[in-house]
Amino acid sequence: MDERRASPHGRASEWRPAIGTLVFVLTVPGTVVGVVPFLLSGWSFAPPFLGWPWLRGLGAALIVCALPVFLDFVTRFAREGRGTPMPLAPTRHLVAGGSFRYVRNPGYIAVVSLLVGQGLLLGTPGILLYAAGVALVFHLFVRLYEEPTLRRQFGAQYDAYCREVPRWLPRVPRQRMTATPE
Repeated sequence: MDERRASPHGRASEWRPAIGTLVFVLTVPGTVVGVVPFLLSGWSFAPPFLGWPWLRGLGAALIVCALPVFLDFVTRFAREGRGTPMPLAPTRHLVAGGSFRYVRNPGYIAVVSLLVGQGLLLGTPGILLYAAGVALVFHLFVRLYEEPTLRRQFGAQYDAYCREVPRWLPRVPRQRMTATPE
């Protein structure tokens, strides 16, 4: 039976993960990727780094490439995981589809890419330094809190996922054999 229909709260419970994720995105990543870079730059263009205008194009490309990854990340938490990215309302299921097939932490990578993209596009060193600090905080959070928590929550399923999918550097998933060779 579909777990959504079996829920005692009916259709309202289907929307809780989506609403929780939206609130989380507007407050946490919204602040990290929107408010703080605005405070650091006023979102005004400074001269390009090293006088190389092509770095602005690289920054724009990072932003354009990171946005769909970030949207996939938040959508999968609500739909596939039936929870939110917030530790207070975690997913009920391990999220391993979409961009999570290539790397275990696509949301963090997307956020750092958005920050680096803004720094390069705007020519703002402060945003790049901030991006480095955010990346370090993400790494420590993942290693010290998130991975041990997921290991306790999902056990062998998470261990198998970790063996197949790298933490930070994306790779194409291995082909799984569907039949045994003769």
